[in-house]
Amino acid sequence: MARKETPHTYQGISASPGISRGPIFVYQEQDLSVPRHQIKDSEDEIRRLEKAIAIADEQITSLQTKAETETGTEEAAIFEAHALFLQDPTLINAVHESIQGQKLNAEAAWIDAVEVNASNLEALEDEYFQARAADVRDVGRRVLRILLGVAESDLSDLTAPSIVLARDLTPSDTVRLDKSLVLGFCTAEGGPTSHTAILAKALGLPAVVGLGNSILDLKSGDPLLIDGGRGEVIAFPDEKIIQEFDVRRQKLEAQALAELELAHEPAITVDGHQVEIVANIGSPQEAQSALKHGAEGIGLLRTEFLYLDRHEEPNEEEQLAAFDSILDAMEERPVVVRTIDVGGDKEVPYLDLGVEANPFLGWRAIRMSLDKPELFKTQLRALWRASPGHDLRVMFPMIATLDEVRRAQKLFKDAREEVVAEGHGVADRVQVGIMVEVPSVAVLADLFAREVDFFSIGTNDLTQYTFAAERTNEKVAHLGDGCHPAVLRQIQRVINAAHDEGIWVGLCGELAGDPDAAPILLGLGLDEFSMAPSSIPHAKAIIRNWSKSDAQKLASKALEFDSAEAVREYVRTNQPG
Repeated sequence: MARKETPHTYQGISASPGISRGPIFVYQEQDLSVPRHQIKDSEDEIRRLEKAIAIADEQITSLQTKAETETGTEEAAIFEAHALFLQDPTLINAVHESIQGQKLNAEAAWIDAVEVNASNLEALEDEYFQARAADVRDVGRRVLRILLGVAESDLSDLTAPSIVLARDLTPSDTVRLDKSLVLGFCTAEGGPTSHTAILAKALGLPAVVGLGNSILDLKSGDPLLIDGGRGEVIAFPDEKIIQEFDVRRQKLEAQALAELELAHEPAITVDGHQVEIVANIGSPQEAQSALKHGAEGIGLLRTEFLYLDRHEEPNEEEQLAAFDSILDAMEERPVVVRTIDVGGDKEVPYLDLGVEANPFLGWRAIRMSLDKPELFKTQLRALWRASPGHDLRVMFPMIATLDEVRRAQKLFKDAREEVVAEGHGVADRVQVGIMVEVPSVAVLADLFAREVDFFSIGTNDLTQYTFAAERTNEKVAHLGDGCHPAVLRQIQRVINAAHDEGIWVGLCGELAGDPDAAPILLGLGLDEFSMAPSSIPHAKAIIRNWSKSDAQKLASKALEFDSAEAVREYVRTNQPG
């Protein structure tokens, strides 16, 4: 029975939108005691370890399959990284040395090496690697459980619809949750860009993270309200709060249903201005989801899915088959393909990217492609071969200089000549654009606009580079808000420069689907909004509610503020009607 207490509000960080209420289910990590003793037969102990690693690999593969089914390929790639960790030669060698040299049992040798690896990551200055420590420990505990003969928690205590509360949740925990019984989750720790936040959003579960340790004083069965959009949870709500909450939830649910019914209608403002609403996708399977939610095309096809879930480079025929399936599904609709963008937070071991102190600022995306022209050209050839009969558009990521644009265009032209010489058909014209993610491009947007057919603004990276705040680091997450005028002014500069040269501008970062940002971007003159498929119905509804003239006035005012908070507050208090 739930305790009777006075209402208490906890403010955290929004990790996944949605509203729900119900009893708490406190999820506690298994307490695994690690035995430590001397062994006689080192080879037998190594065989035990190898068997445990093999079983762990099978379990991770199963989790990846489950995640692909429920969340999509990109989110499931988290588990590809988990599987690769099991093959880390540095880790395996360290464990073998402890077993053979120190005659240490496998459990102790394994967890010691895992902890050294995780601690080393946490000690690095780069926040991305610090964040990876949690994944390392997640995999480490999986192998340890197998060695100990301890079954993985089956969450069997979760027998009724509940809001899951935990200190933190690993990606493994999140994927294993029974969606039919989980109303949402909240954690004391974690940030909005953590792997679990990504998975929760993909699963459609409301989530609030970073609530602080005081939230852990709550018990299973205690009543809780959770508003993932506001980053707010209320424990022990009284009847008045519950009634207000239920009215808000019902209103949002009815609104979402109405928006979905109109999702296939165009996004036209009340004064007749139309913008294009398209989808970000990361696999052929997601193309159908995009169409279901009313996408008018694809504004960002992430091609990393071709490279991440494998141990060798994809060949031209494999890439051609993937592009054909997506272009065929989209028929005459435009499809903007981002060329290979690995590095940073996307590791591909067989490409030998190496370990860098600051991978987000390092050898990644177009920089790697230009240094590996044969790898790059394989993809460009596949794109040309897939182009006939479709509105294919290609863009290059992480552009920082005009020289990079010219070199990439030269390779694209060379690829076309090769394909034509071999007798393959190609489209008469394929638009070529660039991602605007680096401030140097925003500053020189007028010069870049003379070289390309379109711009696509990637606000996730543009924001992190503007504020020198790595976007996967929860400690600086508060800095990474694309509604800050420092970012909005760059967007304005890019749009104005593009329109002066007669080219169009899209935006494919998270800001495109942000309800507060949408009217500002409309007012700034953005031509194309590209977002997660599930965000499309609401984005279209927002556009239809504004006039372009009112949006222009809103945008002009937003540029005058000095913080993202002030911008968002102004938008929320100055809605049309």
